[in-house]
Amino acid sequence: MLLALTFTHFAAGIGLLLAAYLAGSIPFSLLIARWAGGIDLRKHGSGNVGATNVARTLGFKWGLVALLLDALKGLLPTWVLPLLLFGPNSTHAPVAAGLAAIVGHMFPCWLGFKGGKGVATALGVVGILSWQATLAAFVVFALTFALSRIVSLSSILAALTFAVAEMVLLWPEAFSAANWSRGAFALAIPALIIHRHRSNIVRLLKGEEHRFTRKTQDQA
Repeated sequence: MLLALTFTHFAAGIGLLLAAYLAGSIPFSLLIARWAGGIDLRKHGSGNVGATNVARTLGFKWGLVALLLDALKGLLPTWVLPLLLFGPNSTHAPVAAGLAAIVGHMFPCWLGFKGGKGVATALGVVGILSWQATLAAFVVFALTFALSRIVSLSSILAALTFAVAEMVLLWPEAFSAANWSRGAFALAIPALIIHRHRSNIVRLLKGEEHRFTRKTQDQA
């Protein structure tokens, strides 16, 4: 009986990770660019398959659509899959689903594992996991973007803010049995997002990062 229960949970866990990854890997930005503009987004603007490049290439309206869809593909798996597979009292399943969705966006199997930088999808995930830390990160993003008009800088500072805010909220139980997955997520995902922005960081340090406009060669 115990063996059967353990196997059932293991199978459910694998199913959750796979479903969340596949949801996260849907290349909405690429599909929108093909449908709305008849272009391959990888050959325009920064070449990045993310909402920022959609806005840069096709305009703010389509960029907003891409942003919302990318956020939803993080939000829905994080919210719905754990409920379906593990019930309402699951502690770590939402974190695992959110992580898989973000990884799916960054490394989609459909595009040779070359995807976006994960900010919009992470926004949907963290909105479910910790709305307080998400609010703090959003405020920092909005203020930084309003002052600088640089998406990459705003994203990097927002990721750092989320990490700090989440650790403060969880402390001193950040790595207890109940919270260890959220604590690990709060450190790992911002670090991964910042790593995905490493070329932007080089340009920021050189003072060469472009401010956001509809059509620019910024790599944000």
